[in-house]
Amino acid sequence: MTRTLDAPAAPPLALRLAENPLLTPADVRPSLPALEVVSVFNAAAARVGDEFILLLRVAERPRTDIEPPEDAMTLDLEGPEPALRPLPPGLRMDQLVGMCFLDSTADPAAVIVAYLPRDLPGLDLSDPRTIRYTRTGPMGDVPGTPVDYLSQMSHLRVARSRDGVHFTVDERPALSPLTHLEEYGVEDPRATLIDGTWQITYVSVARLGITTSRATTTDFRTFAREGLIFLPDHKDVVIFPRRVRGRYVALTRPMPGSFSRICGIWIAFSDDLSTWGGHEPLALPRWEMWDEVRTGASAVPFLTSEGWLELYHGVDRHSRYSIGALLLDADDPRIVLARSRTPILSPDAPYERVGLFANTVFSCGHVALDDDRIRMYYGAADSVTAAADLSVKGILASLDGC
Repeated sequence: MTRTLDAPAAPPLALRLAENPLLTPADVRPSLPALEVVSVFNAAAARVGDEFILLLRVAERPRTDIEPPEDAMTLDLEGPEPALRPLPPGLRMDQLVGMCFLDSTADPAAVIVAYLPRDLPGLDLSDPRTIRYTRTGPMGDVPGTPVDYLSQMSHLRVARSRDGVHFTVDERPALSPLTHLEEYGVEDPRATLIDGTWQITYVSVARLGITTSRATTTDFRTFAREGLIFLPDHKDVVIFPRRVRGRYVALTRPMPGSFSRICGIWIAFSDDLSTWGGHEPLALPRWEMWDEVRTGASAVPFLTSEGWLELYHGVDRHSRYSIGALLLDADDPRIVLARSRTPILSPDAPYERVGLFANTVFSCGHVALDDDRIRMYYGAADSVTAAADLSVKGILASLDGC
């Protein structure tokens, strides 16, 4: 009897670095003594001279192992805007919940820790990611609309490396919340080099919604804020590294709250990087596939011999975040030429499956290693930063035509 040998398994498209995770909360100094770092993830990536640069999202929350100081503040949440008040004396930390609060009355605006009594009527702490407060009527019997505050706040911090593996994190934030449109933090940056200037898009989060802002830098040491570029609710904005047919191009992800609430990748165009139009859907979720619930741009697109290649994230019905690829026409990126039928990278490693948001790999950036290989940096389980090396030729060969 003749035995048929099984064909050898194809090598994985993404090779995780043996050193993963590259950065953990223990590697980052808190921005304030009263805070602790809980996540370091979702970093923009760049090569500047002989340095690898990561612009990290750093999430912090108030420490629970220290008592509030004598001048501690609380928040009056009953008015149209939360107002700082002195915390009544005698309250212990086990009776309180701390929250990061952006004091926009300070010059410049500053993040402080405010404390709320755990038994405050209308306070809901059942979700560890949020602090929900519901106002009541004057008699205490009229339910109001709940308002969600985040239990942690993010800023952006630079990390530097000579080899792309071992990073040193700057002591201080690069971009911190500054305005009322960033009162819940700044998140998920992407960095695109255009004509010698890095164009950075990042998410600004506030009670007024999730918006996208832009900043610029030439050296990742000083940054200029260029303001809001997309209205709420809108995120996952990445800008192409060159004009196409005379216009700047961006991938976007609006988040509609009406009808089917389909959250997918769109495309938009601009003459000045500030005002965007020509919006069109580009790559929407696909039923019963790995990206059936949501799709969003991840790393900055780059030009290959076959077209623009975009690494994007998709979410399935089990809230599992994976990474795949899109191939877009070089002359008209509104045209999708090919797409990943299966993910390039899925959350399989322990540090990707367990964390603040389990079963998640989420990339905001990559760098070129040579003519074929790229290194993709990604957040794992919304907790740590990891990396994987990929072959561009391997990715292109894996795609299915649309």
